[in-house]
Amino acid sequence: MRVQIIVVGPFEVNCYLYWDAQSRDTVIIDPGGDEDSILQFIAVTELKPLAILLTHGHGDHIAAVGALKEKFRVPLCVGDGDKEMLTRPSEFVSAFYGRPVSSPPADKIVTDGQVLSFGSISLCVLSTPGHSPGGVCYYDERTGTLFCGDTLFHGSIGRTDLPGGSLDRLLSSIATKILTLPDDCVCYPGHGPHTTVGAERISNPFLTGDYVV
Repeated sequence: MRVQIIVVGPFEVNCYLYWDAQSRDTVIIDPGGDEDSILQFIAVTELKPLAILLTHGHGDHIAAVGALKEKFRVPLCVGDGDKEMLTRPSEFVSAFYGRPVSSPPADKIVTDGQVLSFGSISLCVLSTPGHSPGGVCYYDERTGTLFCGDTLFHGSIGRTDLPGGSLDRLLSSIATKILTLPDDCVCYPGHGPHTTVGAERISNPFLTGDYVV
């Protein structure tokens, strides 16, 4: 399996292309803008997009969904608590860009523990609310790969001061869904560099109790 990071939009979101090097089967994760860059990489590498997966519905993660869905005609997946964000931009979403940012409605509402299969790609959904009500992560147990959106960052966690956010729920999500994964699991967040479960377990101040408000 291969991972390509394309940093998109004014808030430097990590859009991920995750694909099988043999079959070229591909999922697009969090296309938050700059659809031309995403489309160019897909064309040059001859990938075969089979789905668009959203870790959550905030505007900075969905801005290119419409263009990519129109191009590839693939299903769009999001967690239940965030489905309304896609078609009904909140004031928070509009504040990102100075204009409403929306997406086509989701084709598939994903739930905790659900296994998604797209061609040769198989990912398990982990429900991780806290940054948003319906935040999810996508885990490939075979490769030890986790796409964790804005739930967990290198040395930090997602903000919880936005509508529907909850620090208690976020910390519980991380403790029960992410820190239970193997230490060598590679975590690909919505912004910034990748990390591992083990590294965050021992050094992330929000998880070790060293963070002071």
